[in-house]
Amino acid sequence: MLHARERQLDGLRTLAVAMVLYHHFFAVDGSVLGHLGVRLFFVLSGFLITRLLLDARSAIDYEPGTALKSFYIRRALRIFPPYFAMLGFVWFVNLEGARGSLKWHAAYLSNFWYALHNEWIPWVLCHTWSLSIEEQFYIAWPLVILLAPRRFIGPICVAVIAFSLAYRFYWPFTGTPALARDLLPPASLDALVAGALLAVHRSRTEVWPRWMRVSVAPLTAGAVIFLWLKPVPMTPALEWLTWIGAEIFPIIPLVMLVGGCSSGLRGPLGRLLELPPITAVGRISYGVYLFHPIVLSLIVKAQAWIPVNVSEQGPGRFVIATAATLMLASISWTIFEKPLNQLKRHFPYVRSRSQAHIPSSNRASEPDVRAYEVSAYRPSYANRDEHGT
Repeated sequence: MLHARERQLDGLRTLAVAMVLYHHFFAVDGSVLGHLGVRLFFVLSGFLITRLLLDARSAIDYEPGTALKSFYIRRALRIFPPYFAMLGFVWFVNLEGARGSLKWHAAYLSNFWYALHNEWIPWVLCHTWSLSIEEQFYIAWPLVILLAPRRFIGPICVAVIAFSLAYRFYWPFTGTPALARDLLPPASLDALVAGALLAVHRSRTEVWPRWMRVSVAPLTAGAVIFLWLKPVPMTPALEWLTWIGAEIFPIIPLVMLVGGCSSGLRGPLGRLLELPPITAVGRISYGVYLFHPIVLSLIVKAQAWIPVNVSEQGPGRFVIATAATLMLASISWTIFEKPLNQLKRHFPYVRSRSQAHIPSSNRASEPDVRAYEVSAYRPSYANRDEHGT
């Protein structure tokens, strides 16, 4: 059985993807839950890949070149097959006229495509902006974690977060808000690297800094207020302030939520996140996120054969589209993604003459095969998937 902390991280993936599905399938207008769900995915991704790489770096037989090559190969095995299968289907049927922009999406430059055009066309691939952000992060961040002097990794994280915050405060001087404000990489680095900084901190201690313990309640309250205000019409100056608050205030609460689950939360929330149906959705959450706009487009086209209204946001669309998305993601995982993931056992982060691929202190009894990450060596978390979305 998986440890409670790993089941709870799967539960967080379910929470994140549920907010995205609610935003795209149910909410009429003005929902901010979808973006908050993506931010949670970013924190998870930054935390998990940094934790894995730091553990690899701690091994006696650690070699930067081996760890780096294995990371990229394992990411490709996990991310590329379903992603390019999805793009191949969109190209084949020219779904929503998306064929003309596919080269941008295939190159993981979706965020730049939408930023340059300043509109969500084609809408059926609009969710790929976040996948592009993560892929861009995956290319660069392992170089920092595996090659930089270890004592500098924490300060580097702080510097990157500060740069991201400076980027946010720069935008009020640019004039009219544009999609580029949210879609260029600096807009997401704060959440991704905050997760990474959590992993750095947890490599030393599980005790939260006092300033985080003191600030989490007011920041959570502030985040709720700003997120509630975000859809309300307001002046440009107030809109900028609300945008900054809605982006920055949730980061510390999300980091502490991820950190708490990585240690194993107690109480009702921990038990809820560990429920088998919740963790099962978390294990296939990448497919759920990847396929849900495709499913939405197809069911809207099939409205004539569906007895409930799926052409508009609401309960009918939410139930039908969610059920269809879960079914497709489950099939994809079972017959397509899982067999490919089993190849990862050939690419350990650390090659050793002994059985251990990372420090023995991180080993645990053989857990069940995880939905995202499969390896011949399976410590408590070292070979679990790094991908958040």
